[in-house]
Amino acid sequence: MRNLEYGEREISYLSKKDKKLGKLIENTGFLECKVSEDLFDSLVSYIATQQISNRAAETVSMRITQKFGTVTPEKIALLPEEEIKSVGISMKKVQYIKGLSEAVLSGRLDIRGLADLPDEDVSSQLTSIRGIGEWTAEMFLIFSLGRMNVLSYKDFAIRKGMLLLYGLKGLERETFEKYRKRYSPYGTVASLYIWHLSENGL
Repeated sequence: MRNLEYGEREISYLSKKDKKLGKLIENTGFLECKVSEDLFDSLVSYIATQQISNRAAETVSMRITQKFGTVTPEKIALLPEEEIKSVGISMKKVQYIKGLSEAVLSGRLDIRGLADLPDEDVSSQLTSIRGIGEWTAEMFLIFSLGRMNVLSYKDFAIRKGMLLLYGLKGLERETFEKYRKRYSPYGTVASLYIWHLSENGL
């Protein structure tokens, strides 16, 4: 793993663009973000932990690592569905993970080649795989490829954090897009602080 590389330039830019976010950054201090460079293994983890709480996600991820070690397409292809399901995920998610393995092994998805593509093309290729939606693609962009300008509307904690930060009662997509453009090109750094706020409060 490596750390997401950001520093004074990105923090200064966001603080000038948005005073409330700047105050949050000042009060919080530097936040570290780990980026996993094992692309297939991390993508399997994102699929397995879709639409569950952070605590449940941590448990599932730990079970996958303990039971299977580093996950590869070849390993997934050989595993019975029930054995994958035993880590605490649904059969539907098992089938999505199996489908991802098949896509990589067949060459339909060049997972290593994703690192060379723009964000939009990465998302497009990933979401063409059954079971991978916008949120999963966005998490992959941040936590596997270390992309700097990702803010996820599909992420509940991001929406919750933005409601807290700006004192909003709701967050329509149009309002979200206004802030996303304001944070650009460092939306990922903003995401780190909004996630922290969502978990810890003001």
